[in-house]
Amino acid sequence: MSTLNSFGLQKAMQKKIKGQIEAAPMRGKSETVDKREQRKRDQEQGLIPFACKLPSALVEQVREQAAAHEGGINGLVAELLAKALTK
Repeated sequence: MSTLNSFGLQKAMQKKIKGQIEAAPMRGKSETVDKREQRKRDQEQGLIPFACKLPSALVEQVREQAAAHEGGINGLVAELLAKALTK
């Protein structure tokens, strides 16, 4: 039988806690979808990932407005882009 020093004991406790977290059921998720399945669903809807770099002040404004928007950040950005491009 070996004795654990404080570092070994701390590491063992972290492993135990990590195992408990991973084994715990996800709350609030009725359906889990992996990334591949989500990508497939997005493609079926005609959605394409689009990344760009924006000033932080602008991003903060978008996030604030997206909190109250029905479609979230994706819906808000799509709506704003559509309005801006039709001008």
